[in-house]
Amino acid sequence: MFDIRKIQEKAIYEAVKAESDADVASDVVYGCEQTDYTETNPDWVKAAMRRLEDKFPFETIKKIRMNCQCGYGMDEKLALVKELMVGATSIEELTNSEKAKAAGLFCKDGELFLQFGFCPCPMLAEVDKLETATWCQCTTGYSKVLFEKAFNCAVDVELLKSIKMGDPVCLMKITLHNPAWKAANYGKII
Repeated sequence: MFDIRKIQEKAIYEAVKAESDADVASDVVYGCEQTDYTETNPDWVKAAMRRLEDKFPFETIKKIRMNCQCGYGMDEKLALVKELMVGATSIEELTNSEKAKAAGLFCKDGELFLQFGFCPCPMLAEVDKLETATWCQCTTGYSKVLFEKAFNCAVDVELLKSIKMGDPVCLMKITLHNPAWKAANYGKII
């Protein structure tokens, strides 16, 4: 059975442990009182993020959360991005199709953006509102992995808006550093 909470607990534990140690990881995931099993998913999300925020500075928190992405559905999304890349030699061309727009990809002033009209995280389904964007950094990590695999380059992802923070959409800016473009006509990297 697919238990997203257990998957997230393990991902957060491992990401925190990589930045500190097992005791701190356990405290963040389960709390000092080890109460996580009595907390509902929404309460656990908020409490675990507060515990994380109490222990680390923002840049470390962002790194930890970006390393928490579960990879759910990655193969399908990667296949879609690679399909959109066929024949495209620029961000504008990549985002010019109805399929790209339906996936939430668009270009503005030569820059790539990914937008959702819904929160894509199943752990937040029952969360009305988050106080901070800490949890949402997981989605930036997911997008970073996705676009790095697709474009075979370093990628930066910046969270600009979050539905769970009260915005009307989730919005990320995707910055590709020296992307590998494949031209379908020539079969070579441009």
